[in-house]
Amino acid sequence: MKKTLIIFAIASTTVFAGCKSTTSYVDNKKNDIVTMGLSYKDFDGAAATALNEIISSPLLNHPDAAKGGRYIMAISNIINDTSQRIDTDQLTKKIRVGLLRSGKFLTTTAIGLNGAEDKMTAEVRKLQNSKLVNQSTVKGNGTVIAPDFSLSGKIIQRTNKINRSSQLIDYYFQLTLTQLETGLAYWEGEYPISKKGSNDSVTW
Repeated sequence: MKKTLIIFAIASTTVFAGCKSTTSYVDNKKNDIVTMGLSYKDFDGAAATALNEIISSPLLNHPDAAKGGRYIMAISNIINDTSQRIDTDQLTKKIRVGLLRSGKFLTTTAIGLNGAEDKMTAEVRKLQNSKLVNQSTVKGNGTVIAPDFSLSGKIIQRTNKINRSSQLIDYYFQLTLTQLETGLAYWEGEYPISKKGSNDSVTW
């Protein structure tokens, strides 16, 4: 019986030792890891390039910038035309943060193509008839600021076989900043990324 227990203990230790985790941190600033799908570095690169172009565009200088004037931007539809499940916030969030820090834009979360990103702006106004809340602190109607610009875009994937063993995948990040008063595109950008790999590689 003791011999059986010893053998079982040794076998269990061996199994758990073989399952030991090898998880480690990855430095996203290095280029030593490349995947056929879209990675953090792909989104980061496209967003950084778009951000720099928007900030440097003379068309997007607010006339009262010297007095702290900023344009208001709304996030419209970013279409995912790839085989991957993508959260497009990976692309728009970096642009939004960069524009806010630049002092050129603010982003409205109260107005969006599919409704408010943050519904609290509308919800707090429902407190206007509440006996519980001090009415002098309740936000009033007619104070939400409409956007001046809308950011829309598309992420496209095109896959082509090179030969029996390899394939080429092209990705395109396409973005447009539309001036909402006139409907004119004040800025547009396209950022292609190409990746070559095995036909056995998957991108989802």
